[in-house]
Amino acid sequence: MTAGPERHLIKKYANRKLYDTRTSRYVTLDGIAQLVREGHDIRVVDRDSGNDLTQVILSQIVLTEEKRGPKKLVDAGADALHDRGQALLDYVRRTLVPGELVSEVERRRGNLDTMVDEAIERTLRQLRLPSRHDIDRINDRLDRLSAELKRSNGRAPGSATKRSRTRKAAR
Repeated sequence: MTAGPERHLIKKYANRKLYDTRTSRYVTLDGIAQLVREGHDIRVVDRDSGNDLTQVILSQIVLTEEKRGPKKLVDAGADALHDRGQALLDYVRRTLVPGELVSEVERRRGNLDTMVDEAIERTLRQLRLPSRHDIDRINDRLDRLSAELKRSNGRAPGSATKRSRTRKAAR
């Protein structure tokens, strides 16, 4: 084996085979899990597109480990399993970077909310129905008119000037 952790580039082919470019051999998910347990850094890419598949492959490994469950606990010692599983989980946590993932999800959700709001506004305009913005504007105008009406003690605003104009015109 090697003295220190190595970086393994693993290419995934269209036929679902995984090829470790460092050792020039095909590997299985169990082989990749073993590399991770030994402390090696891995990166899995699609051979054709170059897309990074590391997170997907690590998720598959974690699911496989979970499916094996208690049987493995009995076969291997609980401590050994815990240590090996912990190394794998630590690597997955380092690789998946949950903080960045959460912020990316929130950013995309905000973009989606904006797109939906804009689509609804466009549809309402096409149907000639008032939007939330239109109704808010109307409510603000009603509030201003109500306040002005209260200030004039129930008289219609500007009514005194109209009466005087009418009287002057009648003379």
